[in-house]
Amino acid sequence: MGLTRTDGPLSPRSPSRVNYTLDGPAHKLLAHPFPRQVRAEFAGRTVLDTRAGILVHETALLPRFYVPEADLDASAFAASEHTTHCPFKGHAGYRHLTVGDRTVENALWAYPDPLPEASWLAGYASLYWEAADAWFDEDEQVFAHLTDPYTRVDIRPTSRHVQVFAGDVLIAESEHPTVLDETGLPSRWYLQPGDVRVPLESSDTSFRCPYKGRSSYFSVRLPDGREIADAAWSYPDPLPESTRIAKAVCFLHDELTILVDGEPI
Repeated sequence: MGLTRTDGPLSPRSPSRVNYTLDGPAHKLLAHPFPRQVRAEFAGRTVLDTRAGILVHETALLPRFYVPEADLDASAFAASEHTTHCPFKGHAGYRHLTVGDRTVENALWAYPDPLPEASWLAGYASLYWEAADAWFDEDEQVFAHLTDPYTRVDIRPTSRHVQVFAGDVLIAESEHPTVLDETGLPSRWYLQPGDVRVPLESSDTSFRCPYKGRSSYFSVRLPDGREIADAAWSYPDPLPESTRIAKAVCFLHDELTILVDGEPI
């Protein structure tokens, strides 16, 4: 996200406050080695194991992880008739992933004869993240996608005054919130549970963040009985680098107004 989206240098809207220009196509590619061992498991078997993977950044897209063909379990993949064409990389061929009685169709793709501008993709292939049952960065299981070295998360305590309203109802307020800044995203303001003035009801919604961990969502119950679904979330057991927001609550919903020092965000 850091390079290819929002105000990143390879985004569709490259920043204007610079002293350089980038030549080349509107859709840009950048690849660099990923420094750690990565494994993918499917049906109890390791189908990808590499120490020589690369992250490929493309304009407006999240980075994709490619690995040398030699680092795939070739016996688990079978050629598919499915093909696609990328005007920046070339024709892609696909393969099904099969272990035992389980198959994921078109789980992996490769550019056997990439365009000259992307010739460095020859000999590499990419497995859809969701095709595997589990991914490991070294010996730690990781979720959603590999972390991007151009994206970071900063978490800081602050004395900013944060208020959350639903209409004219004040539902949360704090003068000691925590602010979280993630590359390319707006600041998020986390409040302690004691700062919330209305009931929060657990939701079935949950997401994985490779930087923060698994989130739990809550619906807000207003004094008039109305519910605002999935209006807040929390990380009850965040990843070690995000422990400062453990169990704190963040609000975001079209029906909510969030003020920071009296200014809407």
